[in-house]
Amino acid sequence: MTSVFLSLSAVLAVSVLASPAAGAAPTADRPAAVPSGWEAVDGTELARVSEEAATRQAPLAAGDGVSATAAETELLALQSARNGKFVATEMNYAAPNTGVLRARSAEVGGAWEGFGFEWDEASQTYAIKSLANNLYVAVEKNFTGSAQNVLRARSTSAGGWERFVLYYNEDLDRWALQSTLNGLFVAMENSYTGSLQYSLRARSTDITGSWEEFVLYDLSA
Repeated sequence: MTSVFLSLSAVLAVSVLASPAAGAAPTADRPAAVPSGWEAVDGTELARVSEEAATRQAPLAAGDGVSATAAETELLALQSARNGKFVATEMNYAAPNTGVLRARSAEVGGAWEGFGFEWDEASQTYAIKSLANNLYVAVEKNFTGSAQNVLRARSTSAGGWERFVLYYNEDLDRWALQSTLNGLFVAMENSYTGSLQYSLRARSTDITGSWEEFVLYDLSA
């Protein structure tokens, strides 16, 4: 399993050269909320990065791997830059939090930490499917309190609740996700306690730091 974030320089060279000068109006690749240095990545670019990735390995549980139950798009693991943990789908959580995404695994032990990133050309967005339950990740906008906008793998199809824009920062070698449902960036709730500690929520108006930053690893290799 190789990291997919180390060799994007050539892939993004054209978009970097075409980026607007400081003070210019934001383009579709960088909305007003996206800080300078972050670029949107489409499906072709992500696939190319996976193919050309360097050889850094993410920790795997002994004797374990991720079965490519979904051949769609890129099979990836997400590691939070905030706490260094891999994102897992909480299959055993009771309703209404069944399938919530949490950055809580020290290693990739199997499908719980695996996700399929599916590119949609028409909307220029990604849908994210959990390999643990074969369901799409949705932003729970109607949840209230600390669970509002939490990410859950619970949908059988991908609509507006399940669409994300993927950004990459070449200088930081990190990635960020923005929900198209509410326009907010996904953050890892490091300060939460209880069952939602380390949960992922689409709640940040911009990319403020490691709370909204992730490392992606290729699981298809």
